[in-house]
Amino acid sequence: MSTFENVTIVKAANVYFDGKVTSRTIKFADGSTKSLGLMQPGEYEFGTAKREIMEIMAGELEVLLPGASEWQKISGGESFEVLANASFKVNVKSVTDYCCAYLDD
Repeated sequence: MSTFENVTIVKAANVYFDGKVTSRTIKFADGSTKSLGLMQPGEYEFGTAKREIMEIMAGELEVLLPGASEWQKISGGESFEVLANASFKVNVKSVTDYCCAYLDD
């Protein structure tokens, strides 16, 4: 899906890691939420409250998923999933455009 229709966008930015990671929250009529953002090169650690699917639109990163010992390379057009109440690391290699879906299980 390249566009979202009939949504509410929260104007205030979500800013992390001194502005190196930013996003905007999108709320859908069915109650679901996603965020659209950009990550600058660097290494970051995130925590999840809900299950997340991170879709990489453009760019390149490596992700270290919970319980994994090896980094996994992810490029534009690919995605990865992280379970709720977990933490994961990303090593962003180039400016990365992403869409993150927050899922209720």
